[in-house]
Amino acid sequence: MTDPFRRPTFGSAVFYDDPFAALVWLEAAFGFERTMVITDAEGKLAHSEMGYGDGYVMIGPIWNDDVASPRQLGGRNTQTVHVQLTDGIDAHCARAEAAGAVIVRPLATQFYGDRTYCARDPEGHVWSFGQTVATVGRAEAEAASGLTIDGWPDQPAGSR
Repeated sequence: MTDPFRRPTFGSAVFYDDPFAALVWLEAAFGFERTMVITDAEGKLAHSEMGYGDGYVMIGPIWNDDVASPRQLGGRNTQTVHVQLTDGIDAHCARAEAAGAVIVRPLATQFYGDRTYCARDPEGHVWSFGQTVATVGRAEAEAASGLTIDGWPDQPAGSR
């Protein structure tokens, strides 16, 4: 029997002024699924979790002065949550845009072999999505980008 509360090693928590609206929107725009919703005696959201693939994100309310929504920060973000898709990135982007996401970095194939886009949600959080569409070696990625890359998958970190 598997542990129903076993989570991946990393997860993220994203805070919203209106977390219930965020749950609905994240389902419609990105295809996330509610896996846990905890409410208090007044019906306010205390904690929630949404899953996508083998990952999860916690969606929560503004519960003290140490957390904020970009809406409260003039639209600034202090992080971007990235979701790696296994397929369907073009349809995923179209779905997000149809649900009202603002595409802040258009869908494009990157020098490292991923097709990516970034979208802003109604409260201003920026979400990044990618799908690997080509296997690219370190030398090819460096030539295409003009960057020096250490730790590429076909090269152990620190082996330069």
